[in-house]
Amino acid sequence: MARRCEVCGKSAAMGNSVSTRGKAKYLGGVGTKCTGISRRKFKPNLQRVRITQNGANKTIRVCTQCLRSGAVTRVVRNRPFKLPTEKAAS
Repeated sequence: MARRCEVCGKSAAMGNSVSTRGKAKYLGGVGTKCTGISRRKFKPNLQRVRITQNGANKTIRVCTQCLRSGAVTRVVRNRPFKLPTEKAAS
């Protein structure tokens, strides 16, 4: 099972990790210099979520952007108990 969002398909992306040294010019230095570039991975923020799909509950991996946008509907849980409401005296 790949580390991929099952709704939008977002997966890990490659990028660069740039390390610098020196003091910035606007702070009075001679400028920052690049001392090394190495490859790194940007991983998506995946959460395991229980959803209702076709009348059945199942667990899938979903990125947080899909959760916040409302692309998936979570399982509706029943309340464990409900306090009785007081009836108005007439």
